[in-house]
Amino acid sequence: MSLSGGMDSTALLLRLLADGYKVSCLTYDYGQKHSIEIERAKSNISYLRSRGIDVVHTVVDLRSAMGSFHSALTTPEFEVPEGHYESEQMKHTVVPNRNAIFSSILYGHALSVATREKSQVSIALGVHSGDHEIYPDCRPEFYVALESAFRVGNWASDTVSFHLPYIDEDKSSILIDALDSVDALGLDFDTVFANTITSYNPDPIGRSSGKSGSDVERILAFHSIGRKDPVEYVDVWDKVLENAIIAERDQEAST
Repeated sequence: MSLSGGMDSTALLLRLLADGYKVSCLTYDYGQKHSIEIERAKSNISYLRSRGIDVVHTVVDLRSAMGSFHSALTTPEFEVPEGHYESEQMKHTVVPNRNAIFSSILYGHALSVATREKSQVSIALGVHSGDHEIYPDCRPEFYVALESAFRVGNWASDTVSFHLPYIDEDKSSILIDALDSVDALGLDFDTVFANTITSYNPDPIGRSSGKSGSDVERILAFHSIGRKDPVEYVDVWDKVLENAIIAERDQEAST
């Protein structure tokens, strides 16, 4: 699976472990400004191991390959936009062809594991319905086409399949699923999600801004299930929640 260090992929990891899968995680360093997510992924892998849950984890260095890609997430002089996730300016956070690249590497890894271990392997990603508006490479039809191309272009492709359990879900339902997973695994929900980051523009010490579209969506999801987000923000929870609600209201008024 692809483990970004964010909320969605972390919830996916928990679900796979709760369902009894043997999991290998690939985390990608592609020159993203919010590279602290890589450290958060490592922190949760360490937490899992401290609780007797072994997960294979590899950080893949794609900085030289993707360093020239134009996006607010990778280009130094291009500021990360603020506001609601579905606002038009959030398209600036698209990284060209990112999920195709990530999935291609995952597919090669999965084929190698399937051949070496003579087993069936699933490729899992935490893409969900909230991503579909802004990110074309998170839409169901993209993965149908991608899997078809990979099957045509590889031997033994019958041993590998895509697993996208959240593709039709939203962030609130992902958190509800995570609550069930941590209970099954005997883990602490707040510890796990304090070790994640969703913000595209955290401050220098890693606190979430609470203002990027990804922040707003996350804050509203925690609020919808009646929980305070355990991740650290630059402002107090009541303030970032108020700002998120205002951003959502402004977005609804503009559509």
